Amino acid sequence: MSLLNEIAQCRLCTEQFEHDPSPVVQGNARAKILIAGQAPSMSVHKTGKPFNDASGKKLRAWLGVSELQFYDPSVFAIVPMAFCYPGKGKSGDKAPPKICAITWRKRLLAEFHNIEFSIVIGQYAQAYHLEGFTNVTDTVREWASYMPEQMPIPHPSPRNLYWLKQNPWFEINAIPALKSRVSEILMN
Repeated sequence: MSLLNEIAQCRLCTEQFEHDPSPVVQGNARAKILIAGQAPSMSVHKTGKPFNDASGKKLRAWLGVSELQFYDPSVFAIVPMAFCYPGKGKSGDKAPPKICAITWRKRLLAEFHNIEFSIVIGQYAQAYHLEGFTNVTDTVREWASYMPEQMPIPHPSPRNLYWLKQNPWFEINAIPALKSRVSEILMN
């Protein structure tokens, strides 16, 4: 996929970062599951491997998949709203720069012809992908209405432990459905 090579060379945000841009994205035309996330963490920025951090460990547990399965680009297309680490903000990482999605997202998503299921993580991805998005809690609470094509989930970041404690229904009801849908696709 030559578009991925183009993205790897992207330097649109060079001026606004305190570090060199290092786009991180995964997938190929055969990918069956889209993970629409927010932006890479500093750990991901350093390694160039998507979700290579505590969030990734939690996400793989929620999906019920091994690292080998997760990093297979013919299974999972991992496409954040911004491909580079946006830098540190006041209470966590900065928001994904909009220029990334404006420049690349539509073209890249068009390359994935076999997507059967999209996992839409966090407010930025949900606002982009889900019509009528209001906020993460309300959107995730309605997860079943998006199935079997999509599923909104909160970010699996350790920063969201409070949200998970406040919303136990997510891990009780939604996670088993998420695992089941991913397993169904992997078996086909």
